[in-house]
Amino acid sequence: MLEEPMRQKLLAMRLHGMADGLKAQEQDPGARELSFLERLALLVDHQWNWRQNQALARRLHVAKLRGNACVEDIDFRASRGLDKSVIRALAQESAWVRQHEHVFVLGPTGVGKSYVACALAQKACRDGYSALYLRAAALFRDLAIARADGSLRLLLAKLSRIDVLVIDDWAMAPLSEPERRDFWEICEDRYQTRSMILTSQLPVSRWHEQIGDPTVADGILDRLVHHAHRIEMRGDSMRKKRVSQPAS
Repeated sequence: MLEEPMRQKLLAMRLHGMADGLKAQEQDPGARELSFLERLALLVDHQWNWRQNQALARRLHVAKLRGNACVEDIDFRASRGLDKSVIRALAQESAWVRQHEHVFVLGPTGVGKSYVACALAQKACRDGYSALYLRAAALFRDLAIARADGSLRLLLAKLSRIDVLVIDDWAMAPLSEPERRDFWEICEDRYQTRSMILTSQLPVSRWHEQIGDPTVADGILDRLVHHAHRIEMRGDSMRKKRVSQPAS
């Protein structure tokens, strides 16, 4: 039989999708009724889908998103102020990423801001964009370490290449001078070229005072606010509700 040597050659050439497709055709009697071009087209489709799935798996691994979030699983039943039409519009081919816009997810602790942010980033990964999730405290810690060991420019360059940078718990505490300078660099590098998702317990009107220096704050917010979609959530903590629910 020629099929097994052929499969081995396909695997050697890293055409795993075609190899899997060939095996599927061997096990499907109906495939013998197809023409050569039809069978070849199916093999090409298998290879294409395999590569797309592998690329998506790599993007999701690098993104480090939390909680296996996806937009299809967002719960709109709870009274959190979520507008389904807004989420659907943002999820539609992730056009906001293509247009280099930002998303602010605002609201009190526990209402699901991180989940919504990661769900939108996960959809962007499915649409072919790269993403990275970082808590604000971890981001500034990494920047401080990079500044100390001389690798700051390399880290900033790495961040600038990511299509969607998710920064969770933004503006929780006033920024130090190095933190606001580094964040200014991030915003400047991404201005009209990349997108960000910021989650925050504070309204945007409070961000200026948290950044601190008026001039730097004006520059940062000018690059963010005018190109951003806002998702304002409300309600009680969903974590508290889960804890208070009696066991069944």
